[in-house]
Amino acid sequence: MDAVADGTLCVVAGIMEHIEEAGIHSGDSASALPPYSLNDDVIERIRTYTYRLAEGLNVVGLMNIQYAVKDDRIYVLEVNPRASRTVPFVSKATGVQWAKVAAKLMAGKTLKELGIEKEIVLNHSAVKESVFPFNKFAGVDTILGPEMKSTGEVMGIDSSFGAAFLKSQLSAGQDLPSQGNVFLSVKNRDKRNVVFVAKKLSDLGFTICATKGTGKVLANNGIEVAFVNKVSEGRPHVVDMIKNGGIQFIINTPSGRNPKVDEVAIRSGAVQYKIPYTTTLSGAQAVVNAIEVMKNGKLRVRALQDYY
Repeated sequence: MDAVADGTLCVVAGIMEHIEEAGIHSGDSASALPPYSLNDDVIERIRTYTYRLAEGLNVVGLMNIQYAVKDDRIYVLEVNPRASRTVPFVSKATGVQWAKVAAKLMAGKTLKELGIEKEIVLNHSAVKESVFPFNKFAGVDTILGPEMKSTGEVMGIDSSFGAAFLKSQLSAGQDLPSQGNVFLSVKNRDKRNVVFVAKKLSDLGFTICATKGTGKVLANNGIEVAFVNKVSEGRPHVVDMIKNGGIQFIINTPSGRNPKVDEVAIRSGAVQYKIPYTTTLSGAQAVVNAIEVMKNGKLRVRALQDYY
């Protein structure tokens, strides 16, 4: 989250929810403003903690805080009394030049003098998405972690989170499919929750393909699934399907710190053949939301200023 303070008053500029979970560099994670799944109690506590930190640290200017939320408990990961990479995104989403505001505060102005005394409540949703250079490096694994890999950012903005996320994916070069085959292969910890994603995709008209481990869980939950061989299980396997245009979207979460050969081959193939993919379950859920928006209507184009 980003905030501005003048030593007496603190105002929240924007509370952003990362779509990827903690452990992935904030510069690589997509983020939504306002938060799309956090409950009101958690958001209000985040505001309270922010005000306390600003007062305790006597911040004058911008402040960026990274929080982690687990089981409704809030942890502070880091507090930076400075501008962050999200300030331009928050400025475009809210219509306020927060860097200019902070500079004036540091020069002696107060928030009251600048006419900024309360948080801006948005009637729209904005999504920041990262852009990666994976297509420039053949065979590279696309898995995300604490080391930043992105080389740019794009933004999608619309009246709903799903539409804003869809626009962000289009801007980042991810052309999400409206039909076809979806391949799923997830780690054991994700198998239970991937059922809901697969069920939604099936309801949207997609054919579900999966490796034996993931596919068995889906079949046991009443989802029709086509089983696909791993690379190590012989041909034809999933990479053959990718090469032959038989897969339109890939959900593949890594099984550990040292990814298996099959996983690397799947993710590398996705990049090489320009197939949209996600390596996190939270990302998959957001993609399903965007696909549902895409299938149910057309995207609107408006001037940025029309949102303010």
